[in-house]
Amino acid sequence: MDVTTRVPPQPGDTRVPLDGGGLTLPALIRLAEGAAVPVVDPGALERVRRAHGTADRLAATGRWYGRGTGVGAHRSVAVDPAEETAHGLRLLRSHAGGAGPLLPARTVRAMLAIRANQLLAGGSGIHPSFVTALTDALRLGVHPAVNEYGGVGTGDLTALAQTGLTLLGERPWLTPEDAPGSPAAVPGGGVLSEERPPAGAGALGAVGALGVGAVGAGAEQATLAAADLTGTVDGAHVGEARPRGVGAGVGAGTGDGDLAAGGLPAPVTLRAGDALALLSSNALALAQAALAGHGTELLLRATHVVAALSLAAVSGSPEAYAAPVHALRPYPGPARAAAEVRRLLGLPDDPATGVGNGPPAADRRIQDPYGFRAFPQVHGAALDASAALRRIVETEINCPSENPVLTPEGHLYHHGGFFAAPLALALDGLNLALLKTAQLSAARLSALSRPDLTGLPAFLATGPAGSSGTMILEYTANSALAELRAGAAAPASAGHAVLSHGLEEAAGFAGQAARQTERARAAYATVLACELVSAVRALRLHPEPPALPALTLAAAVLPTGLEDRPLTGDIETATELLPRLAEL
Repeated sequence: MDVTTRVPPQPGDTRVPLDGGGLTLPALIRLAEGAAVPVVDPGALERVRRAHGTADRLAATGRWYGRGTGVGAHRSVAVDPAEETAHGLRLLRSHAGGAGPLLPARTVRAMLAIRANQLLAGGSGIHPSFVTALTDALRLGVHPAVNEYGGVGTGDLTALAQTGLTLLGERPWLTPEDAPGSPAAVPGGGVLSEERPPAGAGALGAVGALGVGAVGAGAEQATLAAADLTGTVDGAHVGEARPRGVGAGVGAGTGDGDLAAGGLPAPVTLRAGDALALLSSNALALAQAALAGHGTELLLRATHVVAALSLAAVSGSPEAYAAPVHALRPYPGPARAAAEVRRLLGLPDDPATGVGNGPPAADRRIQDPYGFRAFPQVHGAALDASAALRRIVETEINCPSENPVLTPEGHLYHHGGFFAAPLALALDGLNLALLKTAQLSAARLSALSRPDLTGLPAFLATGPAGSSGTMILEYTANSALAELRAGAAAPASAGHAVLSHGLEEAAGFAGQAARQTERARAAYATVLACELVSAVRALRLHPEPPALPALTLAAAVLPTGLEDRPLTGDIETATELLPRLAEL
């Protein structure tokens, strides 16, 4: 049994251990943002090395999908053993057909970290030099150019093919500073031939052109066009294909952990079986889900603060948040939402304690509108959906998903574990839950404008008769709410596709669901910011504003003017404040 040596994170530690089984969502975010560097566990890398040897032995005894055969509808087409490495190179090139805008560095870095950690689980049979190169890229702050469109939730084939060609030296490395159209992209570290690519290789050079809207005539296209992509098998490396002129120069290294000249990952040597082993993963969809899910988690925590301020602004009833109420229906999310509001407002767990158990006094509302009274139930469902997504992401980034997959006992299985239905469904569920809690945020925003609930002027206006105050915020919030509703109304996992001559007759669409979650997150931030602006204004207008840390923080940042004026700046400031509120 493999025993890995895990490096426990220390305060201020800039290292994130990768061992194929212990990567957490917060650690992944640190790698994606460049706030930490990966440290590969030696025991896990040795596991990859042993699995590679096992894969070579098994492949010699029978057909291995994608190595000794074609892929997709070509699954029964045999590949000559002497051609397996060249077949892998053709596989990478032919599948590097992504399109659309280039993805942000943060997203691609998350993908690299996930794929490296998955490979360290030891189920792919890939050569360990690929793991080293992926982690070198993270450590050196470079990433491949990856287009947005290409995956359908059954493996991010185009994104990982583009990554694979970058690791081989055929495509350029980018840095986080590379803006669309920037000439700052740097070649893959090998010596790029000055010959023009042959006609058959011209399509790869066109990958840069596919992203004209994103990269224009940038260096990616120029660098790709300059590479010689003939894929000649190097006679000095039996069974190992290298693009002629790539990875053969001074400082290019062996592709086994060395660095190329200029501080770039050395071009990796492609071996039989490496190509599909790299491609067989939903690493990009997982990266997008992890980033969108993490951002959503922050907003959901910030929502406790905003909703608490709104409850205070309308002098709302604490009964809906009482611990005994939520003990009767023991869902973790609603209980947590209620407890957070009680904590932030300094409310007792049971408001009936010490004041009798009778009904509320005649001068109090017997109950509040749903935006306040049903907040724990609705927002709690979003908390539960967010937790479910995190569980799935942290499972997927720590286990092998390759098809075929090697077990620790050395057996090979062909399977469908790459079908990302759990991820897509969790994302769609979160999108729906986020819509529901956003609807209550918009409802509380409307409530804050009502004199009968606040005892304050309509729309919190303090100017001459007819002043509008915060009236427009309802329009802005509902405009953003429409974006959430549009995405939730068409769950990505409801999509359908029949591909590769009908052999692949369904798809998970996890990447599409993740992009919907990111759009929903951004829209929800606007809705919540509008509520925050109104809640703070209402509390400022109270004769005796409550002494709440959340109000102190928000009031110190948000503009103080109560006259009719443009509120765009207030919304932007409030949006930027939300992550800070999430930490209260």
